[in-house]
Amino acid sequence: MTDHDTSVSVGRRRLLLGMAAASGACLLPTAWAQPMPALKEGRLVVVLLRGAYDGLSATIPYADPDYRRLRPSIAIPAPDGTDQASIKLDATFALHPALAPLLPLWRDGVLSFVPASGSPDPTRSHFEAQTHWEIGMPGKSNAPRGWLNALAGMATATASGSVAAGIGVGDANPKILSGPATVRLIPRGKAAATEGSLGNQRTREALLDLYGGDDEVSQVFRQGADSRMSSTRQLAVEEKAAQGGASAAGLPLDARPLGTLMRNDRTLRVGFLSAGGWDTHASQGGVSGGLAKSFGSLAAALVQLRADFSEPGDIIVVASEFGRTCAENGTRGTDHGHGNTLWLIGNRIAGGRWHGTWSGLSSANLYEGRDLPVHHDFRSIFAQVLQSGFGLRDSQLQDIFPGAKDDARLGRLINSA
Repeated sequence: MTDHDTSVSVGRRRLLLGMAAASGACLLPTAWAQPMPALKEGRLVVVLLRGAYDGLSATIPYADPDYRRLRPSIAIPAPDGTDQASIKLDATFALHPALAPLLPLWRDGVLSFVPASGSPDPTRSHFEAQTHWEIGMPGKSNAPRGWLNALAGMATATASGSVAAGIGVGDANPKILSGPATVRLIPRGKAAATEGSLGNQRTREALLDLYGGDDEVSQVFRQGADSRMSSTRQLAVEEKAAQGGASAAGLPLDARPLGTLMRNDRTLRVGFLSAGGWDTHASQGGVSGGLAKSFGSLAAALVQLRADFSEPGDIIVVASEFGRTCAENGTRGTDHGHGNTLWLIGNRIAGGRWHGTWSGLSSANLYEGRDLPVHHDFRSIFAQVLQSGFGLRDSQLQDIFPGAKDDARLGRLINSA
């Protein structure tokens, strides 16, 4: 097993692991490592790839002798300098060629990933796993709020309750943003720049008259209507300026309004995007094919987001509810798995390298003999991000991720300011 952690001293690591061994666990309880000054203007954008994307085709363990054995039809060729092969990152991993637009971020040291991470819960149900991920409680089926809503509430704790700190683009009512804190929700694609039924003056006046009272429902409706009208006015200007120059569909189209709105309203510190279509059970493809096209769309969206979120405290995280099987199936696809690759982008990210533990693809090291293990709980990764960008205390991290623990094996994901 290889521990890819060169940023934490050997002595400190031994101390932490010794404490963990003494407590009978490999994770330390709520003693979040690497405290550092928070940046008051930090912003977090979370991109959730719904359907369980294949991380082994994104960050390819090309040097592992078991990789091609497990994937005789869909393995991405080892780096050879051509556009029909993977792109070398280091001696262990390479990048899918469709993700080549991300290579400059890696070389600039602002892109990193954790290759065997995810939720510790064993479910392979999309619905259950996404619920666990969005409420920040693996194994739980419900919660009064999503964890990004909890974070948005903390970000506006000293402001008026009507101030929105969170915004979601795409999903009508994502669980991750549901809860008591005020958030803004924008529809997917070009619909974000339209006013819907509120665009009709007679309808708008009738609705505002109907919800003109002081009761809670009326106040929430008027707040939502004002938010929708304000957002569409901002985006209409942006859409006109960008005609002919932007991607026509998918994540890149959703990334642009998120950047526009969060750039124009600095009270918005928490952003959320999601995209489905990552459930590649059949005809997954290799260098080309359906998954490669999805990777191209993802790369374009991340380049767009990086352009809009490149200030010192900005961090973009890309994740999925679980991974996919290490071996291809009989229809040249992959089935529901366990561990996966989580991406981080930002100026303070310790980038240009990957983090955590990688144990390879031999059968003895796979989860249930078929999947990547989850060496690193996604909550431990986000805890470092939130501590850096929002200055959260241990008690606040526990409010967002109940029961989560620090993971000394991750090392320092975030550089000091």
